Amino acid sequence: MSNAQVISANDLRAGHTVYRAADGAWVRDIAEAALIDDPAEAQLALLDAIGHATVIVGAYLVEVRPTPAGPEPVALRERFRARGPSIRPSKASRLQEKAQAYV
Repeated sequence: MSNAQVISANDLRAGHTVYRAADGAWVRDIAEAALIDDPAEAQLALLDAIGHATVIVGAYLVEVRPTPAGPEPVALRERFRARGPSIRPSKASRLQEKAQAYV
């Protein structure tokens, strides 16, 4: 891969998209994610991240390009994940109420 990578996963308790920071912490803001330029280093970091199965689930590498605002995912799917839920909680509850009216 020619671009840098970050490690992404889902928070096991809340389900949020999270990213691995340079200090090993899991953060929700991709701007705080550790950029990994070396493919071999990225694989080792991913193996280490997978070892945190009590905190996260589904860790994998995401190709990103560095920008002044922080890493930007190359893939469209990952750009959506980095922005957060596409349905906000307030809208989701209204949709659930409407769906229950039909049950």
